Amino acid sequence: MEWTADGLIIGVRRHGESSVILEAMVAGRGRHLGLVRGGRSRKLAAALQPGNTVQLVWRARIEDHLGTYSVELLDARAATLIVDRLRLYTAQLLCEHLRLLPERDPHDRLLARSVDILEDERSAATLGPALARYELNLLDELGFGLDLETCAATGTTNDLTHVSPRSGRAVCREAAAPYLDRLFPLPPFLVSDAKVEPGDIAAAFALTGYFLDRHVWSARPVDPPPTRDLLIGMLCADAAPPGLPSPAIVPQ
Repeated sequence: MEWTADGLIIGVRRHGESSVILEAMVAGRGRHLGLVRGGRSRKLAAALQPGNTVQLVWRARIEDHLGTYSVELLDARAATLIVDRLRLYTAQLLCEHLRLLPERDPHDRLLARSVDILEDERSAATLGPALARYELNLLDELGFGLDLETCAATGTTNDLTHVSPRSGRAVCREAAAPYLDRLFPLPPFLVSDAKVEPGDIAAAFALTGYFLDRHVWSARPVDPPPTRDLLIGMLCADAAPPGLPSPAIVPQ
């Protein structure tokens, strides 16, 4: 078995004295692992960094085997990420999110969005909304997508302002009024082209963080990415409004 394709490196771990197991996202093939012999050498170590794009040649006797990778560096993106803390944390978070995906299950939409975010030198003002939408897409790709199109109580598609922590469905302003302390605010930019208002980024990450923890991190169980809270703090220039649930708080 053999194939050649470009891949985004999302993880590297040592294997034996000189080799590594390389984890990459590959279009049409998803999260795919392979052994890189001599991967800890000076020649390869700089290329085998999360965030870099490489050309991969994968070989194995049987398709189900781990197989081996031959690697050629195409885009040394990691070298530019490391000098910018915001972009570095972003790359680390994206890689950790991609590692949640099932092995060898294609998720080309997430791969394309990841590369787009990594290549675009966004400001914090535009990066926050992009990452919040990314986490919504991640939930959808993992099979836990939120229904933010219609109100769970009335069926209306208008004036959707909150999300139920139980069902993951949107709730309109009128139906939400008696239960505001039990619902997550729904930032308008997640469902439309609305302007991002102060507090919206914190609200968006509280929403996605709750459902990622409920369905993925706690369920597996794994720890949330350690850089996520640091990155959110950098992106949220404005303090969250009073009463806003944090990503770690589960509404009762």
